[in-house]
Parts: sequence; C-alpha cells; structure tokens
Amino acid sequence: MSRSFWPIGEVAQADYETLREAVLSGQRLETLAAARFERRGLAGLIAWPAAEPLFTAVLCGAQRPPWTPHVDPRLDALAAGYALILGAARDAEGARRASR
Repeated sequence: MSRSFWPIGEVAQADYETLREAVLSGQRLETLAAARFERRGLAGLIAWPAAEPLFTAVLCGAQRPPWTPHVDPRLDALAAGYALILGAARDAEGARRASR
C-alpha cells in the first residue's frame, strides 16, 4: 500500500513508509530499520536510514543563448549534473564501507 499521491523523496522516508505499511497490515518486521525505530524512534530512522538512496530527477529543457555560437552551456550543465550524481554515489559508497 504505497502512497503514490506523495512520492517518497528521501531514504528515511522510504524506511518509515515500509514500517508504516507493515504496521497497517499487522505484520512484524525484523529489519534494521525496524530495530532502529524500536530503539531510537523516528530520530533513529532519520539519522541512520537503512534503505538505499532514492533519486528523483526533473528534466528541464534549455536552448543555446544566441550570444554563444561556439560554446554550448547545456553541455556544461549536463557534465555538472553527471558529476553531482557520481559524487553522491561515491560518497554513499564510501560511507557504506566506513560503517562496516
């Protein structure tokens, strides 16, 4: 029973929604998120989420400005977007390895 009206936007929310769904259906979850919630409450889910990161992207079109006929700033924006995504993935992997 996922809430499609309000899509999940971050990792802690994904953990919370999973626990909420289990409680509403009468199940007992034996997961890391459930243990953190039981031990530390909602703050435990927010501070130490267990789910994988969820990324939401919005695509915005851009046109080349007429005063830059030989330089396309759209390529710079595309490269910066990829750098942001790869940097976040690298940071998440580093944090995951450090927590082991």
